[in-house]
Parts: sequence; C-alpha cells; structure tokens
Amino acid sequence: MLASLTTLQWNIPSKAWTGGAVMADASLNRRMTVRLAEAVAYAQIGIIGFDGQIEFEALRLYGLPEAAPALLCGTPALPVGQREFAAEVAWDLPSLAPGITSLLDVTVTGARQGDLAHAALASSTRFVELDAAAWSNNTVRVMARNISPTATFDLGAATLSVTTIKRRMP
Repeated sequence: MLASLTTLQWNIPSKAWTGGAVMADASLNRRMTVRLAEAVAYAQIGIIGFDGQIEFEALRLYGLPEAAPALLCGTPALPVGQREFAAEVAWDLPSLAPGITSLLDVTVTGARQGDLAHAALASSTRFVELDAAAWSNNTVRVMARNISPTATFDLGAATLSVTTIKRRMP
C-alpha cells in the first residue's frame, strides 16, 4: 500500500494500516493519494479531526474500470457501479419474415441478471430491431425482430456486439 502526505504503519490490534497527515484545517484540501494493489479485498478510509470539527465535502475515487478493486465495485460475487462488460460474436440470423423473431444467448462474463444491456448488429438493414436483456448471470439474451410490414430478410453472418452496464446500487 502506498500513500502520499503520510507514512503508513501496521497497527497490530486493529490488523490494519494506519497513517496520518499533519495538516491545518485550512490545508485539508491538499490532494492525498492512496494506491491499493489488485489483491486488496476492501479498504476503509476515514478522516478524523483532533483539533476541531472537520467538514468533509467530497471524496473522489479515480481509476480505470477494468483495474478497479472490489471496494469500488461491491464484492467479487456481485460487482456494482458504472462498470461495463462487452462481448462480440458472429451471428448468422435465419430468414426473418415480417413480425418473426430470433433469439441468441451471448456469454458476457461479469454480467448479472437485471443489468442494463445493449446490442448492435453490423448490418445494413433498418428493419431488424434488436433488444437485449441480462437474462441470467454471465448471459445476455438478444432478440432480433423483423419490424417490416411486408419484407422478409435473410442477412448474412454479421458481428453482434453486446454490452452490459452495472446497475447503480444505493
């Protein structure tokens, strides 16, 4: 663990790293950085004022979504927040008559049931409508529907892109 503006020390009774940065209330707005390794399961960051009450206005957490530790994303079993998962597969749609649908289940590792899902097909027709839903954990079900009132479409194989976005938790 690395931190700026302080020296971290291992606290045996609490089994935690602790550190303090001596700052006057007026200089509390100085940026402090705490870097956590990938193996860190969780972190608790606290601010304590010994010489009076401190007004804490904002805490900003920065990092790339794919490198975010579990503390930013819930638990390893159910990550939450604004993380995206994506997958691409080749999909050769069957011939779709007007009003006919076709379903495809796509594996999107990290997706959870109820996440927001989107799908896009690299195709030139505007009459094939796509709908996507995070059907179960790690699976997104994509439905293609022919919305043309008269035309039947038989598209060739195309790349299907699927994205899920983690739902926000209060």
